[in-house]
Amino acid sequence: MQSFTEENYLKIIYHLSENNHQPVQTNAIAEKMQTRAASVTDMIKKLADKELIDYKKYQGVKLTEKGKLAAINIVRRHRLWEVFLVEKLNFKWDEVHDIAEELEHIRSAELIERLDEFLAFPKNDPHGDPIPDKQGHFDQVPFVKLSKLKLRDHGLIMGVSEHSSAFLKHLEKLGMTLGKDVKVITITEFDGSIELLVEEKHISVTREVAKHILIRI
Repeated sequence: MQSFTEENYLKIIYHLSENNHQPVQTNAIAEKMQTRAASVTDMIKKLADKELIDYKKYQGVKLTEKGKLAAINIVRRHRLWEVFLVEKLNFKWDEVHDIAEELEHIRSAELIERLDEFLAFPKNDPHGDPIPDKQGHFDQVPFVKLSKLKLRDHGLIMGVSEHSSAFLKHLEKLGMTLGKDVKVITITEFDGSIELLVEEKHISVTREVAKHILIRI
């Protein structure tokens, strides 16, 4: 069993290595954890002793299979709690992350399985991120960034890669929430900003915003 802090480290390492599958550097972990590199090194040694990570000095950190499964279980708990908070307690999608950060450390396997069943086995959290099953398997849905769409391309908003409250509130204000149909009307060559048709409403977004919106074609 891992401590709360150990679980947070495993989750951070998992997210940092999720896309490129390369060893994670201690400085990157320190930045995400908002702590000193020396503190990260101490925790890495503890996780290595528990066979949750492989650590080679100057080369970085990789999760072992044991560590990866532990991290995915934390992610699973977090995303299920987010669904519960939005669907059953009427929180908004920009309000749930910090609360789920606390709830994810409840380790009762029976509670999580009952929660999953109560929610009718959701496949995605309120931000569109896939929820792994109890074996740690994800249903992956292909997507493209809104910033990569061409003129007259269209599709459904299926997720976001930026989960900050400010960003989610901005999308909420624009009416660009999950499931909305979007079509590219104009792309400004100078700054990459995009004019969209979102369910009959014209909306303009910057390239910075567009690169964090995930679209299913």
